[in-house]
Amino acid sequence: MSETIQASKHPLSSASQFSVAPMLDWTDRHCRYFHRQLSQQAWLYSEMVTTGALIYGNNLPRFLGHHPDEAPVVLQLGGSAPKELAQCAQLGEEWGYTEINLNVGCPSDRVQNNMIGACLMGHPELVAENVNEMKAATKLPVTVKCRIGIDDQESFDSLYQFSAGLVEAGVDGLIIHARKAWLQGLSPKENREIPPLHYDWVHRIKAEFPDLPIAVNGGITSPQEGLRHRQTYEGLPAVDGVMLGRAIYERPYLLSEVDALYYNRPTTVPSREEIVAKMLPYIENHLSSGGKLIQVTRHMLGLFHGLPGGRMWRRHLSQNAFKATAGIDVVEQALKLVEDELQRMQERQAQEE
Repeated sequence: MSETIQASKHPLSSASQFSVAPMLDWTDRHCRYFHRQLSQQAWLYSEMVTTGALIYGNNLPRFLGHHPDEAPVVLQLGGSAPKELAQCAQLGEEWGYTEINLNVGCPSDRVQNNMIGACLMGHPELVAENVNEMKAATKLPVTVKCRIGIDDQESFDSLYQFSAGLVEAGVDGLIIHARKAWLQGLSPKENREIPPLHYDWVHRIKAEFPDLPIAVNGGITSPQEGLRHRQTYEGLPAVDGVMLGRAIYERPYLLSEVDALYYNRPTTVPSREEIVAKMLPYIENHLSSGGKLIQVTRHMLGLFHGLPGGRMWRRHLSQNAFKATAGIDVVEQALKLVEDELQRMQERQAQEE
């Protein structure tokens, strides 16, 4: 490893920015539109879409449809056949995505059986071929999201060799979850919690490939905490990007910090009530198009997390938004519960004083 492989200059991608992780069944187009109201700059991701769903599913609007306001938005693909990934990368460009990302990190049994996700870390030559084919098929940046290793890959050298192959294939950035994945014996949830974090490995990859955009993912609980990786870490170089997933989904208002912290955009942060107001026209349009309220509001449950009335907000939406007749009034009622609880708290404080 004495000779550092030099990467060429790369276009702007999520690997050099703050991004919200792709999460299956969570980061759909409604979630992304909601998140965009909280941050104008963060890079947003689609759920992982398999190449088979795009090529053989006959429902491209379902899998690729998104609102123009979501940009910059990344299409994450799951697959292992180079020609199919190239075809899907072209589709992503045609549908207006900002970047194409290959999933090499998901450890679930379902994707392993189709040679998708983290199991591909055991086939580095194939992943490099995939990247090469995708790069030839699109003008968009092509990135890879991976783990630091799988199963018995205990040494940093495995991650180095995997990364080196991608650099030679022309990858435009790596987003590295700082845990390895156990393909057998651990559930996807356990794979997010049990394998130890090795942030230093991610920073060491940055040291080995200084020209390649590198982002860190895994175990980071807030945008503020993520900033430590944008600085020298244990004597190693800073990484370029930071990716958060469940922390943002569970406490979405954290996203309101991102533009100031990561992009030096000290704009006035909208209040939670203003975010709800911004979402109402979108929800009304969704309902008028035949959509259901729950499809949008399920992503908004954590908006008032930790605040007076936050549980009332969550409970009211959970108990009512799924109903066939649920309309915009359900959201307005939930907001009124929050406002009333806040007023009661202020009155109690005034009495105590």
